[in-house]
Amino acid sequence: MRHFVRPAVTALAIIGLAASVTALAGGSAFSQAQQAPAPAQAAPPAEAPMKQIALTEKQVQGVLDAQKDMDALDAKLPDDPNAKADPKVLAQLEAGSKKNGFTDYAEYNNVIDNISLVLGGFDPTTKKYIGAEAVLKQQIAAVQADKKMPAKEKKMALDEMNEALKTPAPVIENKGNIDLVTKYYDKLSDALSEEDD
Repeated sequence: MRHFVRPAVTALAIIGLAASVTALAGGSAFSQAQQAPAPAQAAPPAEAPMKQIALTEKQVQGVLDAQKDMDALDAKLPDDPNAKADPKVLAQLEAGSKKNGFTDYAEYNNVIDNISLVLGGFDPTTKKYIGAEAVLKQQIAAVQADKKMPAKEKKMALDEMNEALKTPAPVIENKGNIDLVTKYYDKLSDALSEEDD
Protein backbone atom coordinates (compact mmCIF):
# COMPACT_ATOMS: atom_id res chain seq x y z
CA MET A 1 0.00 0.00 0.00
CA ARG A 2 1.31 3.42 -0.93
CA HIS A 3 -1.43 5.23 0.95
CA PHE A 4 0.86 7.60 2.81
CA VAL A 5 1.98 9.24 -0.44
CA ARG A 6 -0.99 8.40 -2.65
CA PRO A 7 -2.88 11.37 -4.17
CA ALA A 8 -6.57 11.97 -3.84
CA VAL A 9 -7.79 10.94 -7.28
CA THR A 10 -11.35 10.39 -6.15
CA ALA A 11 -13.07 9.70 -9.45
CA LEU A 12 -10.45 7.15 -10.43
CA ALA A 13 -10.68 5.43 -7.06
CA ILE A 14 -14.44 5.11 -7.45
CA ILE A 15 -13.98 3.58 -10.90
CA GLY A 16 -11.82 0.87 -9.36
CA LEU A 17 -14.24 0.41 -6.46
CA ALA A 18 -17.24 0.17 -8.76
CA ALA A 19 -15.46 -2.31 -10.99
CA SER A 20 -14.60 -4.36 -7.89
CA VAL A 21 -18.20 -4.31 -6.72
CA THR A 22 -19.31 -5.45 -10.15
CA ALA A 23 -16.74 -8.24 -10.21
CA LEU A 24 -17.91 -9.48 -6.82
CA ALA A 25 -21.52 -9.35 -7.95
CA GLY A 26 -21.37 -12.29 -10.25
CA GLY A 27 -18.80 -12.42 -13.03
CA SER A 28 -20.91 -10.61 -15.62
CA ALA A 29 -19.57 -9.70 -19.03
CA PHE A 30 -19.04 -6.18 -17.73
CA SER A 31 -16.74 -7.27 -14.95
CA GLN A 32 -14.70 -9.37 -17.34
CA ALA A 33 -14.47 -7.01 -20.32
CA GLN A 34 -14.84 -3.52 -18.92
CA GLN A 35 -12.76 -3.65 -15.75
CA ALA A 36 -10.07 -0.99 -15.96
CA PRO A 37 -6.88 -1.35 -13.96
CA ALA A 38 -7.59 -0.18 -10.46
CA PRO A 39 -6.00 3.23 -10.39
CA ALA A 40 -4.71 5.27 -7.52
CA GLN A 41 -6.51 4.87 -4.24
CA ALA A 42 -8.16 7.81 -2.55
CA ALA A 43 -6.07 9.29 0.22
CA PRO A 44 -6.91 11.12 3.40
CA PRO A 45 -8.11 14.68 2.68
CA ALA A 46 -5.12 16.24 4.44
CA GLU A 47 -2.76 14.97 1.78
CA ALA A 48 -1.32 17.38 -0.78
CA PRO A 49 -2.47 17.06 -4.40
CA MET A 50 -0.42 14.90 -6.72
CA LYS A 51 2.44 16.63 -8.49
CA GLN A 52 2.02 16.00 -12.19
CA ILE A 53 5.24 15.47 -14.10
CA ALA A 54 6.26 14.75 -17.67
CA LEU A 55 7.04 11.05 -17.60
CA THR A 56 10.14 9.68 -19.29
CA GLU A 57 10.62 6.31 -20.89
CA LYS A 58 13.33 5.61 -18.31
CA GLN A 59 10.85 6.21 -15.46
CA VAL A 60 8.21 3.95 -17.01
CA GLN A 61 10.79 1.22 -17.55
CA GLY A 62 11.99 1.70 -13.97
CA VAL A 63 8.45 1.14 -12.66
CA LEU A 64 8.09 -2.00 -14.75
CA ASP A 65 11.47 -3.32 -13.62
CA ALA A 66 10.80 -2.54 -9.95
CA GLN A 67 7.22 -3.68 -9.72
CA LYS A 68 7.59 -7.24 -8.46
CA ASP A 69 10.08 -6.37 -5.70
CA MET A 70 8.31 -3.16 -4.71
CA ASP A 71 4.90 -4.85 -4.54
CA ALA A 72 6.27 -7.43 -2.11
CA LEU A 73 7.62 -4.64 0.10
CA ASP A 74 4.46 -2.52 -0.24
CA ALA A 75 2.47 -5.47 1.07
CA LYS A 76 4.43 -5.19 4.33
CA LEU A 77 3.25 -1.62 4.94
CA PRO A 78 0.36 -1.16 7.38
CA ASP A 79 -3.11 -0.63 5.88
CA ASP A 80 -3.85 2.15 8.33
CA PRO A 81 -2.31 5.39 6.99
CA ASN A 82 -1.90 6.61 10.59
CA ALA A 83 0.04 3.52 11.67
CA LYS A 84 3.81 3.71 11.82
CA ALA A 85 5.56 1.75 9.07
CA ASP A 86 8.47 -0.53 9.88
CA PRO A 87 11.67 1.52 9.32
CA LYS A 88 13.38 -1.54 7.81
CA VAL A 89 10.65 -1.86 5.17
CA LEU A 90 10.84 1.86 4.43
CA ALA A 91 14.62 1.56 4.03
CA GLN A 92 14.14 -1.37 1.63
CA LEU A 93 11.58 0.66 -0.37
CA GLU A 94 14.04 3.54 -0.61
CA ALA A 95 16.82 1.17 -1.71
CA GLY A 96 14.56 -0.54 -4.26
CA SER A 97 13.54 2.80 -5.68
CA LYS A 98 17.14 3.93 -6.06
CA LYS A 99 18.15 0.59 -7.57
CA ASN A 100 15.61 1.18 -10.35
CA GLY A 101 16.68 4.72 -11.19
CA PHE A 102 14.55 6.85 -8.87
CA THR A 103 15.97 9.40 -6.45
CA ASP A 104 13.79 8.00 -3.65
CA TYR A 105 10.56 6.18 -2.84
CA ALA A 106 8.55 9.41 -3.08
CA GLU A 107 9.65 9.90 -6.70
CA TYR A 108 8.83 6.27 -7.50
CA ASN A 109 5.34 6.77 -6.06
CA ASN A 110 4.85 10.03 -7.92
CA VAL A 111 5.71 8.32 -11.20
CA ILE A 112 3.22 5.53 -10.43
CA ASP A 113 0.59 8.13 -9.55
CA ASN A 114 1.13 9.92 -12.87
CA ILE A 115 0.95 6.64 -14.78
CA SER A 116 -2.20 5.65 -12.88
CA LEU A 117 -3.82 8.99 -13.66
CA VAL A 118 -3.35 8.31 -17.38
CA LEU A 119 -4.33 4.62 -17.14
CA GLY A 120 -7.62 5.64 -15.53
CA GLY A 121 -8.60 7.29 -18.81
CA PHE A 122 -8.05 4.24 -21.02
CA ASP A 123 -10.91 2.21 -22.43
CA PRO A 124 -9.74 -1.30 -21.47
CA THR A 125 -11.50 -2.83 -24.49
CA THR A 126 -10.00 -0.63 -27.21
CA LYS A 127 -6.85 0.26 -25.24
CA LYS A 128 -7.31 3.87 -26.38
CA TYR A 129 -7.18 6.93 -24.15
CA ILE A 130 -10.65 8.49 -23.90
CA GLY A 131 -10.40 10.25 -20.52
CA ALA A 132 -11.41 9.20 -17.02
CA GLU A 133 -14.87 10.77 -17.27
CA ALA A 134 -15.67 8.89 -20.49
CA VAL A 135 -14.46 5.62 -18.92
CA LEU A 136 -16.64 6.26 -15.89
CA LYS A 137 -19.67 6.96 -18.10
CA GLN A 138 -19.03 3.72 -20.01
CA GLN A 139 -18.89 1.84 -16.74
CA ILE A 140 -22.11 3.45 -15.54
CA ALA A 141 -23.84 2.36 -18.75
CA ALA A 142 -22.43 -1.16 -18.41
CA VAL A 143 -23.60 -1.45 -14.79
CA GLN A 144 -27.06 -0.15 -15.76
CA ALA A 145 -27.26 -2.80 -18.51
CA ASP A 146 -25.98 -5.64 -16.30
CA LYS A 147 -28.94 -7.96 -15.67
CA LYS A 148 -26.99 -10.33 -13.39
CA MET A 149 -25.90 -7.78 -10.80
CA PRO A 150 -28.09 -7.76 -7.66
CA ALA A 151 -30.21 -4.61 -7.42
CA LYS A 152 -28.73 -3.49 -4.09
CA GLU A 153 -25.14 -3.76 -5.35
CA LYS A 154 -26.08 -2.13 -8.66
CA LYS A 155 -27.61 0.83 -6.85
CA MET A 156 -24.56 1.17 -4.60
CA ALA A 157 -22.16 1.05 -7.56
CA LEU A 158 -24.23 3.53 -9.58
CA ASP A 159 -24.52 5.91 -6.63
CA GLU A 160 -20.74 5.83 -6.14
CA MET A 161 -19.98 6.28 -9.83
CA ASN A 162 -22.49 9.12 -10.22
CA GLU A 163 -20.98 10.78 -7.16
CA ALA A 164 -17.53 10.37 -8.73
CA LEU A 165 -18.75 12.28 -11.80
CA LYS A 166 -19.22 15.29 -9.52
CA THR A 167 -15.50 15.23 -8.62
CA PRO A 168 -13.66 14.81 -11.89
CA ALA A 169 -10.12 13.50 -12.06
CA PRO A 170 -7.41 16.10 -12.59
CA VAL A 171 -6.77 17.14 -16.18
CA ILE A 172 -3.59 15.55 -17.48
CA GLU A 173 -1.15 18.43 -17.74
CA ASN A 174 1.52 16.57 -19.73
CA LYS A 175 -0.15 15.23 -22.87
CA GLY A 176 3.04 13.35 -23.83
CA ASN A 177 2.31 11.04 -20.86
CA ILE A 178 -0.68 9.68 -22.78
CA ASP A 179 1.53 8.63 -25.72
CA LEU A 180 4.10 7.08 -23.41
CA VAL A 181 1.53 5.12 -21.40
CA THR A 182 -0.13 4.03 -24.67
CA LYS A 183 3.21 2.59 -25.81
CA TYR A 184 3.49 0.50 -22.63
CA TYR A 185 -0.25 0.08 -21.94
CA ASP A 186 -0.37 -3.73 -21.74
CA LYS A 187 2.69 -4.04 -19.50
CA LEU A 188 1.64 -1.16 -17.23
CA SER A 189 -1.94 -2.33 -17.00
CA ASP A 190 -0.82 -5.81 -15.98
CA ALA A 191 1.81 -4.58 -13.52
CA LEU A 192 -0.28 -1.92 -11.80
CA SER A 193 -3.55 -3.86 -11.67
CA GLU A 194 -1.69 -6.75 -10.01
CA GLU A 195 -0.42 -4.32 -7.39
CA ASP A 196 -3.97 -3.37 -6.41
CA ASP A 197 -5.40 -6.92 -6.33
